[in-house]
Amino acid sequence: MQARQTYGAIGIKAAVLLIGGLLLFAPFLFQDVRALEVAARICVFIVLVASYDLLIGYTGIVSFAHTMFFGFGAYGAAILLRLMGPGWDAVILGGLLGVVASLIVATAVGLLSLRVKAIFFAMITLATASVVLVLASQLSQFTGGEDGITYRVPDLFKPATKLLLDDNGKVVKWFGVSLNGKIAAYYFVFFTSLALFIAMLKVVAAPLGTVLKAIRENEARAEAIGYRVVAYRTFVFCLSAAVASLAGTVYAVWLKYTGPDTVLSFAIMIDILLMVVIGGMGTMWGAVIGTVLMVLAQYYLRDLMGAASEAVSSLPLLPDLLNPDRWLLWLGLIFILLVYFFPRGITGTLMQKGSRQ
Repeated sequence: MQARQTYGAIGIKAAVLLIGGLLLFAPFLFQDVRALEVAARICVFIVLVASYDLLIGYTGIVSFAHTMFFGFGAYGAAILLRLMGPGWDAVILGGLLGVVASLIVATAVGLLSLRVKAIFFAMITLATASVVLVLASQLSQFTGGEDGITYRVPDLFKPATKLLLDDNGKVVKWFGVSLNGKIAAYYFVFFTSLALFIAMLKVVAAPLGTVLKAIRENEARAEAIGYRVVAYRTFVFCLSAAVASLAGTVYAVWLKYTGPDTVLSFAIMIDILLMVVIGGMGTMWGAVIGTVLMVLAQYYLRDLMGAASEAVSSLPLLPDLLNPDRWLLWLGLIFILLVYFFPRGITGTLMQKGSRQ
């Protein structure tokens, strides 16, 4: 049984490695602006979703404030890049300030609220995140209000920057792709996200991960055998907040724009929850699977439905059902089917079936 369970885990890891390889070579495999935007978003959201899985999947903490920490990191970098100019000092200092703000808020919320029952803690985090969203919209002199902030990033990431030049002074191309600042910006996002994801894998593989699972399964038993449950929960809440904040800083550098809709919206929180559920809670690998499927659906489901609608244009009713404007309806149906056929998420269900065979 253990061997078969290992085979199921190997299959999931192979799929994750394939996704990693596609993301690594994305600028050369998918040579259009939209595809690169999708790849960068996938990289950032894998980190964001994995950091949330530390809470809900490994520790059993339901929080609605994850986008708040994401926003702290993004706004920290955005505000300092606007005030200090497009330098690495602004990126690093802004990222650090975002992490510090996230740790302060997470510690305060955790120590004051993690003693209460799960639903009350979830409501407290929702209220806190709502307050931060309102403040970001109203403190326009700092945050740009509803319009957000646009800013310049370090020169290395400017599209006009030439990374390598040939003997004639022209930018070097690999597989038809110019090695410019856009490529540098993408690989900054990719390798930073990869480092953060590997760090979280190390956390859950360490004894700490076992303790977190014990707290999730039976809080009273974990307390009885000597673990300080509130301390552990507060620690993982702070760790998750710090990682989410760093992901926000990376996303701000990539987008060159930060606003409430891009980093603080409650719709993003819903997306994170869907990605965790689709991929599988408490697996970490599920963050990769769920994020890829959800982001691809958000960007390409409309196109697929448009093509399908044209293909069946001669048939009754189907063209109207497949109208691209109904993509959210179909996305909801797909989610329902995934939850029905994969009740533990795609990763969790496949591993469970592999262990039973």
